[in-house]
Amino acid sequence: MKILRTLALGASMIAICCTAASAAGLTVGFSQIGSESGWRAAETSVTKQEAEKRGITLKFADAQQKQENQIKAIRGFIAQGVNAILVAPVVATGWEQVLGEAKDAKIPVILLDRGIDASKDLYLTSVASDQVKEGSVAGDWLVKTVGDKPCRVVELQGTVGSTPAINRKKGFEEAIAGHKNISIARSQTGDFTRSKGKEVMEGFLKAENGGKNICAMYAHNDDMAVGAIQAIKDAGLKPGKDILVVSIDAVPDIFQAMAAGEANATVELTPNMAGPAFDALDAYLKSGKQPEKFIITQSKLYTPADDPKGEYERRKGLGY
Repeated sequence: MKILRTLALGASMIAICCTAASAAGLTVGFSQIGSESGWRAAETSVTKQEAEKRGITLKFADAQQKQENQIKAIRGFIAQGVNAILVAPVVATGWEQVLGEAKDAKIPVILLDRGIDASKDLYLTSVASDQVKEGSVAGDWLVKTVGDKPCRVVELQGTVGSTPAINRKKGFEEAIAGHKNISIARSQTGDFTRSKGKEVMEGFLKAENGGKNICAMYAHNDDMAVGAIQAIKDAGLKPGKDILVVSIDAVPDIFQAMAAGEANATVELTPNMAGPAFDALDAYLKSGKQPEKFIITQSKLYTPADDPKGEYERRKGLGY
């Protein structure tokens, strides 16, 4: 019996060792879009933290918002023989060739926070929020907030051709459809950046009687909203009061604006896409079983009733 107990203990230790080793020792390439927003910086920070926690060597490449840089980085990862590739795609199209090369090399690819228009066979899984729902949550909030009041909305879109820009627009439009008092008066890309958001909002304000014709501003991300808030203030109006502000991401600065009464609502996009991605990769490498093709994260609405000062402090600790 003593011998059997010793053998059992040894077997359990081997099992523990092998389980841990399934993640530890992997080399994973990560092609990030860039650092166009606070949320993007947080995603990068959290991904690096998750890799370090699991004993994964992460090879990081910043694409600086250019698809050609991402394609080059992915080919570099393939040449290096990494165990897997994470990619947050800049745009939805143009991935068939390079992802086909990764597939031929038997390197699983996981998409983070954005989708692509390509065969599902080219990637292992996609970890993202329901971007249509994000837009819908923002639209539903506006519908409930304005009631029957006439409301002309200006929209700051994300990068042209990106899945968040396409889907967040779709969800918002679906939410306000049927409410004839609410209309999108103007819509233009702010490219997900704070500076461009400010610039485009300045144009909207000039075109809309100094902003007096604008009821609300909807931005596809918080960084554009923060830029737009500054433009509204520069025009002598009160953001959050004269013009309602609703956006998506839930980064610290939008909570700071909310605490100051300058923003009204944001829809959370968690920066931790890597945790579920690494879990799916680990399970796949252990069992060979294909994970769910789409792993959906939660989309939660935050308003000034949700302790914006506390949320600001909490999120600052996440690497934003």
